[in-house]
Amino acid sequence: MGCAALAMLAAACSTAEPATTTAPSALNPSTVAPAPPIAPSTTTTTTVAASSTTSATTSTTVLPAPIPIAQLELVEYAVPEGAQPHDVAPAADGGVWYTAQASGDLGWLDPATGDTRHIDLGEGSKPHGVIVDESGIAWITDGGRNSIISFNPVTEMLTEYPLPPNRDRANLNTAAIDLAGQLWFTGQSGVVGVLDPTTGAMEVFDAPRGRGPYGITATPLGTVYFASLAGSYVGLVGEEGEILVLEPPTPDQGARRVWSDSTGAIWVSEWNSGQLSRYDPAADTWNVWPLPGVAPSAYAVYVDEHDTVWVTDFGGNAIHRFDPATETFHTFELPSASGNVRQLLGRPGEVWGAESRADKLVVIRRRGG
Repeated sequence: MGCAALAMLAAACSTAEPATTTAPSALNPSTVAPAPPIAPSTTTTTTVAASSTTSATTSTTVLPAPIPIAQLELVEYAVPEGAQPHDVAPAADGGVWYTAQASGDLGWLDPATGDTRHIDLGEGSKPHGVIVDESGIAWITDGGRNSIISFNPVTEMLTEYPLPPNRDRANLNTAAIDLAGQLWFTGQSGVVGVLDPTTGAMEVFDAPRGRGPYGITATPLGTVYFASLAGSYVGLVGEEGEILVLEPPTPDQGARRVWSDSTGAIWVSEWNSGQLSRYDPAADTWNVWPLPGVAPSAYAVYVDEHDTVWVTDFGGNAIHRFDPATETFHTFELPSASGNVRQLLGRPGEVWGAESRADKLVVIRRRGG
């Protein structure tokens, strides 16, 4: 994909320098025992879709039934003090990757033992997001180094893909991989980019309205959407490379993160408004649900294999599970004060989050799992 193909996507397009591959300077082990499981709150709040006509996107896929609330438990795992974990991603080996933003490391947790190890990402590193591709490679968006970094757990080699010189201080945020294997990423300074992991080719371009691009997701059909926190919109990356700005019903809502369900509908965590919203691209309609509580602040959103929606709440110090069929929330209160769960990601039967302020990871899973 060249700059010409992306001409409609942004006013400016930049090409990056070649990637460099290095061995990590250290694998630092530490052992921390997991906290005892905490039973979730089963308080239920029922809300009604607001300001839009309800129109569900149909799907012929039969999904497994969600795990009953009574069968779930919440477990916290401490990570090294001062790590300030930001994002998490279940690893192919059963562990969990996390970005240790304050220490400049990629962390790995063994849920069976609570053991952790840290991989030094280099001088000035300030990693934000982490995702895992189909081959088990971890991909990190590193704002401090202004690079996309991959870590191969088999070879234990780091490969760094720096942004173009004219794209310094992009404030890299989050990444997602589309059906073609292209890695798309956001930078809060006002950029969206794409990396070809096979060739290392990267292009970075301006986002509409400048500052704000934050969360990003790819649908089952491969369509890419991102959220603009400062711009208060959701961006749809079109087939010809253009970005369509989608306006949620609530002005200045602060769309922070986005996630696709199995039908291709887009779920949005609205930071400023404290709401969860859903965009149905087939019907071009929105639905909005306020989070439970007095002063909610929706940060992260994730849709699991049941099409159940999970959203984190700074104001309520909680993780909420939302059932789209009944439009009800179930609240899992965090045992650590001001946990600040900034991101969610999961695998079948597990939903993982990073409690950045508490220096812990948290999982909601089937009891005894």
